[in-house]
Amino acid sequence: MNQEHEPEATRRDASDTESSRASRGWWDSNADEYQSEHGAFLGDDRFIWGPEGLDEAEAALLGPAAELKGRRILEIGAGAAQCSRWLAAQGALPVALDLSHRQLQHALRIAEGAADETTELVEADAGALPFRDGSFDLACSAYGALPFVADPVRVLREVRRVLRPGGRFVFSVSHPIRWAFPDEPGPEGLSVGASYFDRTPYVEQDESGRAVYVEHHRTLGDRVRDVVAAGFRLEDLVEPEWPEWNTQEWGGWSPLRGHLIPGTAIFVCTVAAEAPVHG
Repeated sequence: MNQEHEPEATRRDASDTESSRASRGWWDSNADEYQSEHGAFLGDDRFIWGPEGLDEAEAALLGPAAELKGRRILEIGAGAAQCSRWLAAQGALPVALDLSHRQLQHALRIAEGAADETTELVEADAGALPFRDGSFDLACSAYGALPFVADPVRVLREVRRVLRPGGRFVFSVSHPIRWAFPDEPGPEGLSVGASYFDRTPYVEQDESGRAVYVEHHRTLGDRVRDVVAAGFRLEDLVEPEWPEWNTQEWGGWSPLRGHLIPGTAIFVCTVAAEAPVHG
């Protein structure tokens, strides 16, 4: 009888190719469980920036909702396209891109129930966007792609390439400080357990050593330098505080930890003047 073995968690190097392959496989295999567990919190047509529950309808990090009408917006790592569906409801023209075929199948399922005929779905790698230069007015990503790639500057440069002059890109990732703490929502997750400066990726691998899940750590300074190297200007860095209404636990996120340390970092970027597109 074949027995399923739990992946081994380790810290080791993982190339861009290995990371991309692992991400596609993991999200294809876990999309059903993810949407079942978190779908109610995310909603079918809400734009939530992270587990704290910061809502774009209130935060307006992409700009006032009234000004989104008619704007062509790229969502990277869209999952089931909940954020894009909210953008469409504001009159925007969103394109929801994801690496995972199964996640996009959930996007199709929700769209049928919502009669959403506006959101365009695209299956592609964020490091090689299948769009012409200057195709979009805005771009966004709520925990999509960037935490899972070995070369974030390549992705950022691709986003920069497809944005029009004056374009804005807003993306959220796990706050870098979280890497120093165990990924536990309770008291055991409140003591530093690793070096904040250790950039070695977190990898879950099967018995043969093949990565099935990869997440990459960048310090706060690294993220800022990545943004600048890609030709963006950093306009704001938002660290959402945990709201009193949110009582859920999600992985290592929880009210206990959220009131003490930040769990999410949101980078608000605009295209820098005379920024190099490649290089």
